[in-house]
Amino acid sequence: MTNDSSAQRDQLSRRPVSTNTERLFWIVVAGVVLYVVLDIIVQLLPPHYNPITQAESDLAVGPYGYIMAINFVNRGLLSLIFLYAFARTFGLDRENGRYKIGIYLLGVWGAGALLLAAFPTDVPATPVSWHGLIHLFVALFAFLGGALGELSLSLQFRNDPSLQSIRNIALPLAILAAIFCFVTLGSLAAPHLADLIGGLIERIFLGLVLLWMLLVSIFLAKGSGHISSQFSAKA
Repeated sequence: MTNDSSAQRDQLSRRPVSTNTERLFWIVVAGVVLYVVLDIIVQLLPPHYNPITQAESDLAVGPYGYIMAINFVNRGLLSLIFLYAFARTFGLDRENGRYKIGIYLLGVWGAGALLLAAFPTDVPATPVSWHGLIHLFVALFAFLGGALGELSLSLQFRNDPSLQSIRNIALPLAILAAIFCFVTLGSLAAPHLADLIGGLIERIFLGLVLLWMLLVSIFLAKGSGHISSQFSAKA
């Protein structure tokens, strides 16, 4: 009886990967790559904001600012697609409700990126505008949502044996992202630090959040069929 059960589980684990879910994760991967490409392109275009000292949001202000605005939309959509694919993989209506906090927080990150596209920031040495103020508050909550959301999800990976290998990479990345998130937000209260390396710190934080999503998406795209079959076996 035990051998039959083991054979059945092995057969389930070899079930083909869910094509739709796999495609969603690969769309996230493509979105992250596109984000980096567009970020580089707009950085090279005038007015040539300093990436070390100036925030990435400044790239959305100027004659080519629409490219960065498009990239904000890209970041928001790829994040929400990731969350949908993740929820679809793990069936959050059952015992895996433990992931909900992380998903909600990361949802704030994704939705925040969409709002950042609609409300451009104020570049240094310009008066504070109503849309710049909205941008600042949205960025604050979005950054916290991204850092804490990924940290929450990474911590919960320990409860799924199939996620142990990616947890060894995802958790350190999430911890680093959280650290750089708080340093980035702390630089708002330390103008001298922001003037020196504020843009660099922010870009490291954003890179860590997107790298986490990229690596987890690749892992789940390659193993989503195996992971999904485990939950099917439990049902």
